[in-house]
Amino acid sequence: MRNNYNKITDLLFEIGTLRNMRRMHCQTLPQANDTIASHSFETAIIGMILAKMEDADENKVLKMCLFHDIAEARTGDANFIHSHYVEANEEKAVKDQLSDTPIKEDIIEILDEYIKRESAESIIAKDADLIDQTLSQCSYLKESEDLARWNRHSTRLLKTKSAKTLAKTIAERNPFEWFYNFPDATK
Repeated sequence: MRNNYNKITDLLFEIGTLRNMRRMHCQTLPQANDTIASHSFETAIIGMILAKMEDADENKVLKMCLFHDIAEARTGDANFIHSHYVEANEEKAVKDQLSDTPIKEDIIEILDEYIKRESAESIIAKDADLIDQTLSQCSYLKESEDLARWNRHSTRLLKTKSAKTLAKTIAERNPFEWFYNFPDATK
């Protein structure tokens, strides 16, 4: 296959638009400021950690996490309520986005696996997606009585033992503890 540098460049510019797209939970969490790009980045880091903890293929999990929301550059981000009314053709969006690029087959294959949720890696990648939502909720709702309810909503779907334990720890931990425990913070 001959490399189509115009198509590759167009894909890179399109992926860059994800940093401008706020996630749709901003509708109910107006203080939220995360984007689809920041979510994918954080999900990838969480996925790598969970893959290591669950002794799974880190590379595969990283790819699933990085690309799991790529279609949203074309379809938008549907929150829980939207998904009951709007049907997005994410499969077509991804195929169109990746056409004539050297990663098309690899990414379509990895996303098909992710969607089926049959492999350990796809389950871990989805858990990473849910854990990122849990982290967001704890950051945005840390003083709210709704936090426990929101956390139950997003963590009920977790499958791996590591993700369940991590979600419990996240819910119990102050989001600023990393800062308070910084060695120079007491000076």
